[in-house]
Amino acid sequence: MTRKFYITTPIYYPNDIPHIGHAYTTIAADVLARWNKLIGKDVFFLTGTDEHGKKMENIAKENKKGTKEFVDELIPKFKDAWKKLNIDYNFFIRTTDLAHEKVVKEVLKKVYDNKDIYLGQYEGYYCTGCEAYYTEKDLVGGCCPIHKRKIELLKEESYFFKLSKYQKKLLDFYEKNPEFILPKNRSKEIINRVKEGLNDLSISRTSFDWGIKLPFNEKHIAYVWFDALLNYYSATRVKGKEKFWPADLHLIGKDIIWFHTVYWPAMLMSAGIELPKTVFAHGWWTFNNEKISKSRGKVINVDELISIAGVDSARYFLFRNTVFGEDGDFSEQALIDRHNNELANKLGNLVSRVSSLIEKNGIEKCENKLLKKLRLKEIEKLFDSFEFDKILNEIFAFVDICNEYVQNKKPWETKDKKVLYELADSIKAIAILLYPFIPSTSENIAKQFCFEIKLESIKKPLNEKSKIIKGDILFTKI
Repeated sequence: MTRKFYITTPIYYPNDIPHIGHAYTTIAADVLARWNKLIGKDVFFLTGTDEHGKKMENIAKENKKGTKEFVDELIPKFKDAWKKLNIDYNFFIRTTDLAHEKVVKEVLKKVYDNKDIYLGQYEGYYCTGCEAYYTEKDLVGGCCPIHKRKIELLKEESYFFKLSKYQKKLLDFYEKNPEFILPKNRSKEIINRVKEGLNDLSISRTSFDWGIKLPFNEKHIAYVWFDALLNYYSATRVKGKEKFWPADLHLIGKDIIWFHTVYWPAMLMSAGIELPKTVFAHGWWTFNNEKISKSRGKVINVDELISIAGVDSARYFLFRNTVFGEDGDFSEQALIDRHNNELANKLGNLVSRVSSLIEKNGIEKCENKLLKKLRLKEIEKLFDSFEFDKILNEIFAFVDICNEYVQNKKPWETKDKKVLYELADSIKAIAILLYPFIPSTSENIAKQFCFEIKLESIKKPLNEKSKIIKGDILFTKI
């Protein structure tokens, strides 16, 4: 039976066009989805938009539009951005989908019937920008720690979820499932916070009406996080998709880790639903050392990102330049340097020289001893631990080995067809391993060198009867 792999991105607020922060998480999910397909798994890759809440209602009003109308106009911009970035997702979910709303109501009813929801009075600080509640000690000078804006004190009737009841269950779960919160340093933070104690969570609002009504009291709108988190589950309640639950991996930014590792598992425990396997929280991209944020005017949108050096170079840079899980600072010059020095000079030059020599001299099948220097097992292990920068480091170490081999063996003088065969066969392995990161480039190389992009093709010798000719330049230097 084929093993399954279910990966999700967060669902994004469609309150503006997508930027580098959205792109980073979504490309990371695409890299892992493509890799898992390569190793033969049945993959389901979910992304989408989080469309409810007071924040959306406010932004639509500012734009003098109905909320649904405003959101509907922005969705194509997200889909278009993912198309431009060559992101091959399986399903795009919207929290305004009726099928999603139905599942949210069913789960709310289950949790309510389980006596884990009660009516009370909420008084506290709420940031509409984050759609999150804060205690006084969380605030920085009376402002939201993320948006640096003054925060509103709310007082209204609200339904509460008995989050406090799940403190011990959550701690037991973290202990038995050490892979649930990654990277490990984030796990320690969450566990320590949960040990300090959990307050019950206000899960409904009456001050606005853009959202899903509670099934047991229609005057109340479900708190946006109770609605949004359930998208991961509701997407698998479709016929034929049930087999994918539980999610194997939720990829998120570190600012929403609390919601995904505390609220989310507690909600599922209450509803009697199996929990996801891993939540991986990556770092933030900064721009001139400030967090990229639409609300604060620090943004690089998808078109700007692509315009610097093309799609594959942007995809490559984001995972080569920074450890996945840590923060990274974006610089146009750093992207151009990676494009010129690694993609153009090393990879592009190797493919161009070898294909040109093969077109003139042909190849002769032989054992590829070069391939023994490719650390394939190490690369597979690094994919399991999401160490993208190290994967690319390993692949490019092998590109360097191939380039040195060309210099040492001088096939332009010797016209040695066996040396050229070893190099062509090695380029095949490089292109297959780079496919999750730079799919278009890998597909171009596969077409040029006549092989299929499959993991088993690495060990399957290249067909010597292939007609290999010099193609177009893969990366034009900037």
